[in-house]
Amino acid sequence: MSHPDLHSISWDTFDRLAAGGGGVSAVGLLRTADRSRRLLLLAGLVDLAKADEDVTGPLFPAEEPWELLVRAQEAEPSALERILTHPYTGSWAGYTTRLIERGLPGECPLWVHYGYFHTLAAVAAIHAGLEFTIRVPVWNDTVVLPTLGAAHLDEGGGFATAEVRGAAGTFTINGRRSRVAPGAPDWTPLRDFRFEAGGQVLHLRLDDLDPHRGLFHPIPPDRLTDTEAAHWQGLLGEAWQLIVEHLPEYAEVLPSGLTSIVPEPAVPFRLPSASTGEAFGSAVIAEPVAEDPATLAAALVHEFQHIRLGGLLQLVPLHDDDRTERLYAPWREDPRPLGGLVHGVYAFFGVSAFWRALSRAQPQNRLAAFEFAHWRAQTWQTLETIRDDAALTGEGRRFLAGLATVFGPWQAEPAVPEAAHWADTLAADHLAGWRLRHLRPAREPAVDLAKAWLHGERCPQGVPEGRLDTVSDGEWANARADLIRIRFGPDGETRLPRSWFRVPGALEADYRLVAGLTDEARTGYRAVLEQDPDHAEALIGLGLSLPDGPARRALLGVPHLVRAVHRVLREAGNTPAVDVLAGWIGSATD
Repeated sequence: MSHPDLHSISWDTFDRLAAGGGGVSAVGLLRTADRSRRLLLLAGLVDLAKADEDVTGPLFPAEEPWELLVRAQEAEPSALERILTHPYTGSWAGYTTRLIERGLPGECPLWVHYGYFHTLAAVAAIHAGLEFTIRVPVWNDTVVLPTLGAAHLDEGGGFATAEVRGAAGTFTINGRRSRVAPGAPDWTPLRDFRFEAGGQVLHLRLDDLDPHRGLFHPIPPDRLTDTEAAHWQGLLGEAWQLIVEHLPEYAEVLPSGLTSIVPEPAVPFRLPSASTGEAFGSAVIAEPVAEDPATLAAALVHEFQHIRLGGLLQLVPLHDDDRTERLYAPWREDPRPLGGLVHGVYAFFGVSAFWRALSRAQPQNRLAAFEFAHWRAQTWQTLETIRDDAALTGEGRRFLAGLATVFGPWQAEPAVPEAAHWADTLAADHLAGWRLRHLRPAREPAVDLAKAWLHGERCPQGVPEGRLDTVSDGEWANARADLIRIRFGPDGETRLPRSWFRVPGALEADYRLVAGLTDEARTGYRAVLEQDPDHAEALIGLGLSLPDGPARRALLGVPHLVRAVHRVLREAGNTPAVDVLAGWIGSATD
């Protein structure tokens, strides 16, 4: 196989990517660089196996799959490319390299992990129409051939080996006592979908088989039923239609960067998604609900942005290797390193672009108006916070500046007043909840404040700063975000009273707050806090339900201090109402 060349990127392409553009050629450049990384890892893995025969165990030595790949490339170059561009080739190569070099334990014997190499070689040989035989690992009676499907053998479970024999594009998987061929009942093909809208075509694999489709470590196949797959197919088609219709500049380029979806079980009232820089082209997405293809469309754009940036970071470092979890991210519940915020800003810039376009095209779409108001503000504030961070490289500052030239003017665009109000509410809610759980006031200042309270003194001026702690002080359901989205979604005014209690972690007071029954919500939060003064969601909810003033200011601005002082007072046998204490502390924050 040819050796990878050095890769570079022009400033023009770099700047276009920063602004959310660059077209198919830019993604092609990123994919080519990622291809070279994978080839280097493959070559390195061969060398590691040569140095230690135990790495391959009962499989053929590493030279065998390597030579089979060479044969496949010589016979049909596209056969090699199909497995090199397979997202999980990258995931496997990185994971297995770390296992060997660091001596880490895996989910399986090392030779089983390494044997993914042998399955990749088998697939390339099949695509090239070669005649070949190669031994591959069997994990719990299953052999997965990446990009093709999975064979279900009867070998007694555990870890074993089987042979893949191929000729002229056909193949069989042969165990010691069972045999499977494509088309047989024990063969499960990978599902490939083709979506077309407005002349734009998107090819996606729905991969529920590949062991390296996850984010961190190998996982067994988890096959969707035909009904579940059809549900995914329908929603992905609707989501693609929305992207093509409302965000054509992304529709042109997204198919070149997003090729595989890993389906995860549905999460009530949410659509979490994720990706990893080692699996260029893949996104892990929870099953969406039938009535919400727009949120799925936003998730596709979001993960495509992560994929683009992950590819760019292989060519250009945008920041130092600072992994300190020190920054607030409005899309996460935990402190994040700078790199996480750079990734998040770029991803949610794409999300903002989608909701902006949809809200312009559908002025009556309340959810689109809310999502645009929310994400443009939160993402912009985060961008402004990090754009001068000392850990950014010069290229990183240039990247964020280029992004800001496009994103900045969006902040002045008019917003639906109701959407803007609830976007501000959600922003205040999330930030206050994060402060409550991750900022720790020193014990001594909290004790001094408690003493001043007990002596009937005014709260001393100068509220003490909190120390950042990556360990959360309590859970955070974030249910009010779900309720707000229900309210702004289809038939929201009717759905909200009928479904609020199904939202995980939702309090009745949360429902009343989002329904606009602020006085009732305040009463409800006070009742919860009388029973549990440490209840995080109720404490912040009380702040949201209060009118402007010292108590609201303290509960949303320094909730960690309010809770810390209240804890000290309870230890002393004094239990004031939380909002009364907050008002006292808030009087010193004018």
